[in-house]
Amino acid sequence: MSFETAATPEAAVDRLERLYDEARSALRGDLQRFFDTGEAPTPDDRERYRYPMLRVTYEPSKLPAATRRGYAKFAVPGIYSTTVTQPAEFRTYLLDQLKPLVAEYGATIETGVSTQEIPYPYALEGGDELGRGKITAAELARHFPTPLLALVGDEIADGSYELIEGEPRPLSLFDAVRVDYSLRRLVHYTGTDWRAVQPWVLLTNYHRYVDQFVRLGLAEIEAGTAEALIAPGGIRIDRDGIDVSAAERVMSAPWHRFQMPAYHLIRKGGEGVTLVNIGVGPSNAKNITDHLAVLRPNCWLMVGHCGGLRQTQIIGDYVLAHAYLRQDRILDDLVPPDIPIPALAEVQVALQQAAADITGEKGDRLKQRLRTGTVVTQDDRNWELQWTKERRRINLSRAIAVDMESGTIAAQGYRLRVPYGTLLCVSDKPLHGEIKLPGAANAFYERAVGEHLRIGLDALEKLKEAGATIHSRKLRSFDEPPFR
Repeated sequence: MSFETAATPEAAVDRLERLYDEARSALRGDLQRFFDTGEAPTPDDRERYRYPMLRVTYEPSKLPAATRRGYAKFAVPGIYSTTVTQPAEFRTYLLDQLKPLVAEYGATIETGVSTQEIPYPYALEGGDELGRGKITAAELARHFPTPLLALVGDEIADGSYELIEGEPRPLSLFDAVRVDYSLRRLVHYTGTDWRAVQPWVLLTNYHRYVDQFVRLGLAEIEAGTAEALIAPGGIRIDRDGIDVSAAERVMSAPWHRFQMPAYHLIRKGGEGVTLVNIGVGPSNAKNITDHLAVLRPNCWLMVGHCGGLRQTQIIGDYVLAHAYLRQDRILDDLVPPDIPIPALAEVQVALQQAAADITGEKGDRLKQRLRTGTVVTQDDRNWELQWTKERRRINLSRAIAVDMESGTIAAQGYRLRVPYGTLLCVSDKPLHGEIKLPGAANAFYERAVGEHLRIGLDALEKLKEAGATIHSRKLRSFDEPPFR
């Protein structure tokens, strides 16, 4: 099928939707036929199982107007392309990227069919809606396209791809097969449909934040400011489902079956908030952000616990990270530790203003509760046992807190071009004899969890008001793909 020039961005996305639906339906139909009769697809049949391709051409006749926008702009003239999956679900995102490219740069948009096959598991939803009978995965792999890890990678995001003379440049950070891979991983890890993930994301390492998020979410639904709350295992509470047992139904959702359970507060206009309990450690932090990134969220913030490293801190104080001493080691090959991870001004201001608004404290009183500085992110939970070595690095870095996720999440935001920030709550002081013990959390600490979460939510509201300016140019290089 030849490429067709689209008159408008809307027309381009309309055709992408049609092409994708046709390819997916053809694949599903042939899978069902194989399950029912054993009849395998022909080579001609397999030609129909292909992702649609989006191609954009920029041939400037004059210099475009200057823009402070951090995305939807061209590095150089030429042809840019990417394969696309689930275009109906990504419609708003695609139009947000394409419209400025046409209006400001005079770009031409074309759509067609790529050579990239859709792996058969990605044509299914739950993976079990087609009757498999005694058909094995090995038999399916003989006749249908399967996920090949050799075709899934982050070379574009990591800047390690090689441009081939005469071939289009990448239009986006992730192609269709990379996106589909992560969409399925999100379902596996979070226990919820990837479509429920909202554009504003909070990440935490402590389940008490989930309890508070559920309470606040149900209150919003009852007040009419939110539409629904979605929990792991398919639990959905909306206005009609609000009753005295609503919180219990959400809390009893089978979250313990999933490694990183997610909770989604659905608001009008697609501006809701997702909270993911990522658990402990940089491996989890990298894992979930690798997959969330394909949804191109507007921002992710870490709101979790940390160890305070200063004598003047007390349990329940806050730490606003301005820098990170990255000892997580999980990203050293992708973002070496000597690459600085800059603080994003818009995010820092929003977090600090939110802290002032929610606590009601200003000036010196706020500074007593909220310290700004460097956070050490460790991959070793028992780093204290290497005290002789660690004390020197803590002294040199002037760090004020230690955790196991924040530096990884910030580095992933930098690497994958997702705005990021960190506001932590001090849960212990390992250098000063205040260690975590069973039952040690006092009433003040209990209040701090709810207050901390409200600060995170309020910061996201302030970032919404900032609009596109949060997509900082600090996150983009000189030869970026046009799409955010």
